[in-house]
Amino acid sequence: MKQIKLTESKNGSELLLETLASLGIDTVFGYPGGAVLPLYDAIYQFDGVRHILARHEQGALHEAEGYAKSTGKIGVAIVTSGPGATNAITGIADGMSDSVPMLVFTGQVARSGIGKDAFQEADIIGITMPITKYNYQIRDVADIPRIITEAVHIATTGRPGPVVIDLPKDVSEMKTSFYYDPEVTLPSYQPTIEPNALQVKKILTQLKKAKKPLIVAGGGVNYANAAEELQAFAERYNIPVVSTLLSLGVMPIEHPLSLGMGGMHGSYASNMALMECDFMINFGCRFADRLTGNPDTFASDAVVAHVDIDPAEIGKVVKTKIPIVGDAKAALQILLEAEPVKTRHEDWTDSVLANKAKAPFSYKFDENIIKPQHAIATIGKITKGDAIVVTDVGQHQMWAAQFYPYKNARQLITSGGLGTMGFGIPAAIGAKLANPDKEVILFVGDGGFQMTNQELALLNGYGVPIKVVLMNNHSLGMVRQWQESFYDEHRSESTFDDEPNFQLLAEAYGVSHYKFTNPNTLENDLTIITENRPMLIEVAISNREHVYPMVPSGKSNSEMLGVTFNA
Repeated sequence: MKQIKLTESKNGSELLLETLASLGIDTVFGYPGGAVLPLYDAIYQFDGVRHILARHEQGALHEAEGYAKSTGKIGVAIVTSGPGATNAITGIADGMSDSVPMLVFTGQVARSGIGKDAFQEADIIGITMPITKYNYQIRDVADIPRIITEAVHIATTGRPGPVVIDLPKDVSEMKTSFYYDPEVTLPSYQPTIEPNALQVKKILTQLKKAKKPLIVAGGGVNYANAAEELQAFAERYNIPVVSTLLSLGVMPIEHPLSLGMGGMHGSYASNMALMECDFMINFGCRFADRLTGNPDTFASDAVVAHVDIDPAEIGKVVKTKIPIVGDAKAALQILLEAEPVKTRHEDWTDSVLANKAKAPFSYKFDENIIKPQHAIATIGKITKGDAIVVTDVGQHQMWAAQFYPYKNARQLITSGGLGTMGFGIPAAIGAKLANPDKEVILFVGDGGFQMTNQELALLNGYGVPIKVVLMNNHSLGMVRQWQESFYDEHRSESTFDDEPNFQLLAEAYGVSHYKFTNPNTLENDLTIITENRPMLIEVAISNREHVYPMVPSGKSNSEMLGVTFNA
């Protein structure tokens, strides 16, 4: 391997930071500890990388996720060995589930202590193997630039995902007069980016025959930066579009062809279209169970075309007639460059859009207690549908998916695959640091808020004016909903009898705070959200409210509960 001489000797930590800077990485999130002290000493003396001090390792990982999800750039985190690394596991697993490009440095004990149960030692390579795209343990200081360059390449190409680099303490301290050539040569890693054009054109051949075509847009459209192409393709052939949770905004909610979110808490129009279509064109969606419901009855009469960067996803859940491995943007460009074909599905599109008008997401206004849907829809109006919306996990997540008028790609930052409570606050911080000129609104429940609220310390410390909208129903709302619906109303350990005074907690962190309880003044009250400063807005909502519509687990998408039709 070619050696590159240094003009002066450098230690591993210095090489690490210089490599990050050379790759365009200027922000990292982290939390120091014994095994990474040499690295933090180098950070102290290095100007090219901004370090954001989290208050918990899980917080650091979710901050890196929010940064990455909102921009498409790689999110970078640093944690120490042992408990520092194991505290990061949830964030790594979350990033893997949602295909987030991440680079995670975990400190490790010195090489001589590895495998000997040294203080704060954990086998992080073994632990993270199932939840990373790849991982490394650096054994030679001269390997640092090469490994980091490879790791960034792997994390950001093909299907994105987290890569862990385990850094022994002595390697980070050790000096070297050379390093190995970091040029990426990975013959065993060659993701297919360019799809087969002949295979892609089979979509048009089938489209000519189809009487009921439907586009399903997944998170892969976001990752491929293909929102513009997707809209153009849908418009050219007048095909309705169903979005997944992670693709909301790719097709603007108010677009005439947008059916909104499909699946468990999706719209009536989306779910009926998913069940009745005869040709389904899937761009970058992995057919997760929350979308498909019962896979045996899902789109049972449809020819399925599936475009995905990850060949492992094609045919995994739904039988696929037209498999296409490659980048969604590249596939859409081929479709748009091809000679337009004649179609015959006008009646289908009209009927699907009629369903959209017949049963939109709705709620009944209550003069006595605030409806969470009302609060979210109002914030949507105030922010004109332009804010980056971050959510935690639970009922508020689904209401935010249903009632905020998304119109941009990468606009909704949420935990989809893993469903991680505690994701919201740190992810919103990461998103705001990455997008200082954009409004960032966080919707969080009282359960998730209490898992990572220590990260509020960053709001004033780093000047992060996010707006935290706390939907307080004094319960784990989604758990309680399932218990009330399917477990004989046994609210087993899903309600909070004792909670902190969230207003005083915000006060303790020096954050402006408000509590709204009156539905009749809510629209005026919420205008405060446009002010450019961090704030906590606590909204008191009912502890009996359910998210509807709902497809019960294991049921077909047509077996929806709680659909409200216009009279």
